[in-house]
Amino acid sequence: MVNFATLKKNSSNLDALAAKIAKINKPQGEDYDKTDTRFWYPEVDKAGNGYAVVRFLPGPGMDGDDPAPFIKYFSHGFQTPKGKWYIENSLTTFDKKDPVGELNRRLWNSKVDEYVAIARKQKRKLSYVSNILVISDSKNPANEGKVFLYRYGKKVFDKISEAMFPIFPDKEKLNPFNFWAGANFKLKIRQVEGYRNYDLSEFEGPSKLREAEDEMEKIWNSEFSLLELIAPNKFKSYEELKAKLDDAIGCDSASDDVFGVLTAKVQAKPVNSVKASPAKTAEDDEYAAPPWDTGSAAAGDEDDASYFQNLAKKG
Repeated sequence: MVNFATLKKNSSNLDALAAKIAKINKPQGEDYDKTDTRFWYPEVDKAGNGYAVVRFLPGPGMDGDDPAPFIKYFSHGFQTPKGKWYIENSLTTFDKKDPVGELNRRLWNSKVDEYVAIARKQKRKLSYVSNILVISDSKNPANEGKVFLYRYGKKVFDKISEAMFPIFPDKEKLNPFNFWAGANFKLKIRQVEGYRNYDLSEFEGPSKLREAEDEMEKIWNSEFSLLELIAPNKFKSYEELKAKLDDAIGCDSASDDVFGVLTAKVQAKPVNSVKASPAKTAEDDEYAAPPWDTGSAAAGDEDDASYFQNLAKKG
């Protein structure tokens, strides 16, 4: 358990947090319950535009002596040709094998367009979660001044990385999670080609969150556990996931080959009923950003073909 005095003492040390960000940005290989009132979700208007101001908070003290201000995990959420949904957290979060990843590898390596399209549809989703303080939320003013968990995707995480590792020399390094020298984040959402786009989002200049330190300590003590979100009980075992996937695909017994059953169902459909996704998937969806299902490719703007070339090398 970290106390507030220790948090303040270490607040100017950017190196440890920078190392965590750098590690996540290295190339590497569940849906969510909106009834969970711990989470904040930005709202948009009918045109798909939205605006809010939030402050990313340091890691909660209950998470140990070196609490990270964010967690990262992967999940899958897709509907099979049988019409059933598969919505589960992915074991690739912990660099373990996952049945959907294994199936996608076989689909991709088949080099059959219809099967590759299914692999694209079944890609894993990348999510980050941090504690935030809502500064401004015109759609829901009652949220202002309150602490929430915020789930976000790669585009927002890129904004955090860019603040910590500025490309140009006229920008000073910024730790967005710092109470004393962090910055408010202006979340600007647009609808672009059917996807939520966050390109215009930006950090304000550095500022102290509150003048009174007892107020900041109160905010810090209001944070939610992050590690609890990726606790072992949040992930099913490989065997449980395999059974769920087999059922969603329509396997009649444990001895059925899920790849064979799935491809047979695809072959039974009209050819034009299964359409391939675009070669480059929009990565602006708030809760879903590539990569897909192995730890081999960069979690960046890599196109699908390049990613699966790396996937194919694994056989």
